[in-house]
Amino acid sequence: MHPVEGLLPAVLAAKRQGIRRLYIPFDDHLPVLNFEGLEIIYISSIKDVIGHLAGQWVPSAFKKIEDESCFGDNRYLDFQQIIGHAEAKCALEVAAAGEHHVLMTGPPGCGKSLLTESFPSILPPLTEVLSLYQLSRTVYTQSHLPPYRNPHHSASGVAIIGGGQYPKPGEISLAHHGVLFLDEIGEFSKKTLDMLRQPLENGLITISRTHASITYPASFVLIAAMNPCPCGYTGSNTHYCTCSPKQILSYQNRLSGPLRDRFDINLSLRCIDFNAAAMEHAGESSKIVQERVKQARERQYDRYGKEVCNSRISYGVLLRASPLSGTQQSAIQQQSIKKNWSNRTQIKILRLARTISDLQASPDITDQSICEAIKLNTV
Repeated sequence: MHPVEGLLPAVLAAKRQGIRRLYIPFDDHLPVLNFEGLEIIYISSIKDVIGHLAGQWVPSAFKKIEDESCFGDNRYLDFQQIIGHAEAKCALEVAAAGEHHVLMTGPPGCGKSLLTESFPSILPPLTEVLSLYQLSRTVYTQSHLPPYRNPHHSASGVAIIGGGQYPKPGEISLAHHGVLFLDEIGEFSKKTLDMLRQPLENGLITISRTHASITYPASFVLIAAMNPCPCGYTGSNTHYCTCSPKQILSYQNRLSGPLRDRFDINLSLRCIDFNAAAMEHAGESSKIVQERVKQARERQYDRYGKEVCNSRISYGVLLRASPLSGTQQSAIQQQSIKKNWSNRTQIKILRLARTISDLQASPDITDQSICEAIKLNTV
């Protein structure tokens, strides 16, 4: 008897149907499956099932053992290991608390990839994320850690979005409840990037084929990075930029307006002075930041009555749960007229402000959080 594709989703479906005992083939790629009220027995053949039902066989040959190396400490880079970038770390904490998408711009070597690689370490641990991995025939043993996916810019649209003759989850679904990092996002094909707009908005991706139409979850935090220009050194204090204004504009336009509008946080990074940064405080560990993120998310879950974060809640629900004062509404309207903000930009700022207030344990959206949200969105 061999492991089968889609075994874990079938187990979860059986549990929802109230089934109390399952016989499944042993699979080294799955972690220990412990579900309350469901007995799981690993077998090697149908004879094992018959023998167990007849009381003639005791399941002992296939004992699942937890790998402590996978279920131990967080394996992602710790925030404390990154020198400097205090403001960027604060922005990423807000992104983690409210599931806000982030666009980072800066010259090569300024720390964009390093910050992103540490980002999953401040996300709350997961309880189960393996179903999509098994459907895609991808091994994922660290089931308690948020996924981190970093596809190359040469990856096809099917590889990132999902699909194929027999539709399978793509990178955006494998990043469900985790992080999708698109480094040098301008190098990805325009068609692929435009296909991201639906899942970024809805947290789902529907793949339609002649013989099937399948919807996969795709609720992830998108972190994208790009250089400010083709050579990468516009605004740099250490290198001379060789790009013309036309080349810079053309490079920036690789990211379409509608997709750029999906990013709640815009970070402009610069290379740090290691000598000066080394004298500063090392900063907080990921464990401390993660605890604040967990508490902020719990406040959101309690407020909305379901596990949904501020970035994905509708504008109407957001305002009903956290109404603005007259002074705040007037201030935002004035800024909107002055800076020609779109409705989407105003909503993004309010969502960010709500997340910042949640991190501060404030029941209402504060004036300070609105000012910080404007800085994060318009940097």
